[in-house]
Amino acid sequence: MTTTLAPATPGVPGVPATTRVRGTRAPLRDVATMSRREARRSLRSIDGLITAFALPALIMTVFVVIFGGAISGGTGGDYIDYVVPGVLVMCLGMNSATAAMSVSQDMTTGTIDRFKTLPIFSSSALWGHTVASVVRNLASAAVVLLVAVAYGFRPDAGLGGWLGFVAFAVLAVLTFTWISVTLGLVLSVEASQSVNMIFLFVPYLSSGFVPVETMPDWLHGFAEHQPFTPIIESVRGLLMGAADAGTIVTACAWLVGFLAASIVAGSVLYRRRTAR
Repeated sequence: MTTTLAPATPGVPGVPATTRVRGTRAPLRDVATMSRREARRSLRSIDGLITAFALPALIMTVFVVIFGGAISGGTGGDYIDYVVPGVLVMCLGMNSATAAMSVSQDMTTGTIDRFKTLPIFSSSALWGHTVASVVRNLASAAVVLLVAVAYGFRPDAGLGGWLGFVAFAVLAVLTFTWISVTLGLVLSVEASQSVNMIFLFVPYLSSGFVPVETMPDWLHGFAEHQPFTPIIESVRGLLMGAADAGTIVTACAWLVGFLAASIVAGSVLYRRRTAR
């Protein structure tokens, strides 16, 4: 009997070329499949669509139309130009937090157990949540900006500023989503619904909605040095054409640090939970 072997990969004796192709392409294909799954689930969820698109527009309306007249005196200009970056970052965080509940549902309903029986990249489910969150949040940010422009927001960013804003927004959503994914691995479905409170409440204690100087003295230290302040100030600078390199570096350091820690912690937790 004659056995035909697959051609070896050049430079790697004994390794079939087909194996190497699968080794490099399969994880990307698995992540794409999981991303489409999560995107379809988002589109079928009325609550999720409201949270992603209607709620940010309503929050923008509240701050600009209802609160704007009373607060504008302390910001040194049009309040809408000041508040839009804060609303954007808060909504990006709140939308990313929905990944916590989705991951918790996957872990507790047997979905992950079914995925374990398939020959797929082990963390593709987590990355599927992340990729879908990035796409959903960029679409949500576009809606918020359109509503803001309708209310009178006039960004001064050039092409470089807009490209920088998009890149910064992607980094922020990746970080917020991985934090939420990691929390979703350890929280129940009910408890995971409260993750969005982190992104709803903490931005209020930053420069997102009022200048830090207008806050009580005992809040200045926290408001100035918590991560949301440089993140929001970076978005404000990029959109208004007045980006500060030092602020952006500080914000990116916060985001990259949280992202790396969340990916490592989430991956370890996921392997431990799926090994049972």
